Amino acid sequence: MKSITIQGTKRESVGKKSTKALRDAELVPCVVYGGGEPLNFSALEKAFKGLVYTPEAHTVSIEVDGQVIPAVLQDIQFHPITDKIIHADFYRLSDDKPVVMEVPVRITGRSKGVVAGGVLRQTFRKLKVKALPANLPDEIVVDITSLKIGNKLYVGAIKAEGYTFVHPDNAVVVAVKMSRNAAKGGAMVDDDDEEEVATEGEAPATEEAAAE
Repeated sequence: MKSITIQGTKRESVGKKSTKALRDAELVPCVVYGGGEPLNFSALEKAFKGLVYTPEAHTVSIEVDGQVIPAVLQDIQFHPITDKIIHADFYRLSDDKPVVMEVPVRITGRSKGVVAGGVLRQTFRKLKVKALPANLPDEIVVDITSLKIGNKLYVGAIKAEGYTFVHPDNAVVVAVKMSRNAAKGGAMVDDDDEEEVATEGEAPATEEAAAE
């Protein structure tokens, strides 16, 4: 997985007054957890551009006062009105400890159901995975070619090598729905195909197969 570098400065004070002063200076208050005492630091808001405003997943190399800390972004807060970043939490990476992070989903192929006039609905743009740092995937590739109208692809049907998904197996990743045009054109839904998964490892459809 690709990594980006964020240069920061250690925070000596973490009170409300100092936090406000940082934000006024377009700096983001940050914390790194894991591996002992949390490390409080600040970084320029523009340093987050390549981490937050991108569909790709990245690990982070945090440089603070000569110390380099490998980490992943765990949580980020935005101002409710201006959308400016107001706080970020990171988790320190260790080679022997699994970590949870979100990874983008990339769809490949053209669904048979879409060709027949159906509409593709993607529930998850990203999926949470758990893995050792060395096994974190850059993306989750999903082939939808065999999906017909009425079919759904579940998390449990996606092959995962070296990592696991932090979602129930019956969570729906993508589905092909009947469109108005397909209905008018008399497109048929095969009863045997409805609710099935397009790949191996299918999971039964339930009301709990809801998106996050």
